[in-house]
Amino acid sequence: MKVEHFPLNKLPQYVIEVGRKLVDAGFQAYLVGGGIRDLFIGRNPKDFDISTDALPEQIQQIFPKSVATGAKFGNIIVVAEDEYGERFDVDVTTFREEEDYQSGRWPAKVEFTKTIEGDLSRRDFTINAFAIDVNMIVDNDDEFLDLDEVVDLFDGLQDLSKELIRCVGNPIERLKEDGLRAFRACRLASELSFSIEEETKEAIKQTNNVAKQISAERIRDELLKIIKHSPKPSIGFKLLDEVGLLKMVIPELIENKGITQPEWHDDDSFEHSLKCMDVAEDSIKLAALFHDIGKARTRSEDEKGVHFYGHNVKGSDMVKEIMTRLRFSNKKIERVANLVRWHMFYYPSAEWRKEYDIEEADNIKHTEEELRHGWSDAAVRRFIRRVGGQEAVDDLIKLRIADAACNTKSEFNPKEIKVLEERIAEVRQQDMALKVTDLDINGNDLINIGVPKGPKIGQILDFLLEKVTDDPTLNDKEKLLEIVWKKRNK
Repeated sequence: MKVEHFPLNKLPQYVIEVGRKLVDAGFQAYLVGGGIRDLFIGRNPKDFDISTDALPEQIQQIFPKSVATGAKFGNIIVVAEDEYGERFDVDVTTFREEEDYQSGRWPAKVEFTKTIEGDLSRRDFTINAFAIDVNMIVDNDDEFLDLDEVVDLFDGLQDLSKELIRCVGNPIERLKEDGLRAFRACRLASELSFSIEEETKEAIKQTNNVAKQISAERIRDELLKIIKHSPKPSIGFKLLDEVGLLKMVIPELIENKGITQPEWHDDDSFEHSLKCMDVAEDSIKLAALFHDIGKARTRSEDEKGVHFYGHNVKGSDMVKEIMTRLRFSNKKIERVANLVRWHMFYYPSAEWRKEYDIEEADNIKHTEEELRHGWSDAAVRRFIRRVGGQEAVDDLIKLRIADAACNTKSEFNPKEIKVLEERIAEVRQQDMALKVTDLDINGNDLINIGVPKGPKIGQILDFLLEKVTDDPTLNDKEKLLEIVWKKRNK
């Protein structure tokens, strides 16, 4: 990558205006951080940062519309508006130096300074440690800014051209200051498709004990950024593995190294899981990463070969443990664990479909009975209920496709998924009760006909849901009450 100039024409006007107000008030102001880094390499920035010699209270005086939750660290979030009235946050931070980091994360002492040089020297990586003086861009009609007008004390622009992640100054010192930086190095390398400089990489390995002090929530967020924002998330996870962070965070993944199933897969379970995550749609990438995580703990071997009986069930339990440890929400945990639990679903479609290519099968004429071979309507409804509803079915199909797409040995036939989707769509056109709250009856109705309060109410509702699953026409209050009356008076 060749970095030649800074694209002034890509810098939003609202950012320039925030800088202008600081300069007009007599303060220094510099554009810093990931926002200008991303503009240098043609990425769309997520946010923008400005460093200044103005103190937090002075920043607030200049910008009444601001949030001061980080004021003790010099950080004020300024709420700016663009020419269309849309609001954006701009982080404005007082030049500062930091000392005596505690718990591998927070500085015990923050000292405000008057120069950009001291501020840049405390930053994590060189590609985040250059700055642009706002005076160089205010009222500048040029489209580009020359590189010699960028404050670059640590050769960050050179590292940007080399596509290299390198710590500012002594890497051991930088990484000991903040344990999250080790994870961030792997995440940035993955997001940007960069490499980590060897000395920095070795320093990460030597400071794992500091990274271990970082909260589970912070680590989780870095992992999610790798998954969501990387062209190939597997790069980030392989880097985490190489520097010793993955075994600290998700050792269960490491267990799957060397776990092979030669007759069905090209790779071991670890590599396969990473490849599956790479090709999966964003909404199911986490499930793709974990879908085979139970294989190492369920592997068995006999005269018929290698088996992983129940690895989906074991994997689902493991996912709950892992995601709970990483402080995911209960809703997210249940969703991913459920996908892992049911990712091995089998739809017994007609055998004749396997004898033809997809295109040929579409042109072959078959009887209605052949075309409908597979699950009954009730079986389809039970499947939808069992896996958690239509949204879960859609995600399971996406996961099945990703699982097969990354494995050249897969015997997966997309025709089977197409047939299943058609069957589900056909059944979905009918009125369908998937949970007891979908029934045309509730607990109060049962109490009114004499059913005592307590567990019996739930048992009867579950029984009625099974009846309605078999025959949706029974989902009528009078019919359901009649079923209950007959069952109680046998």
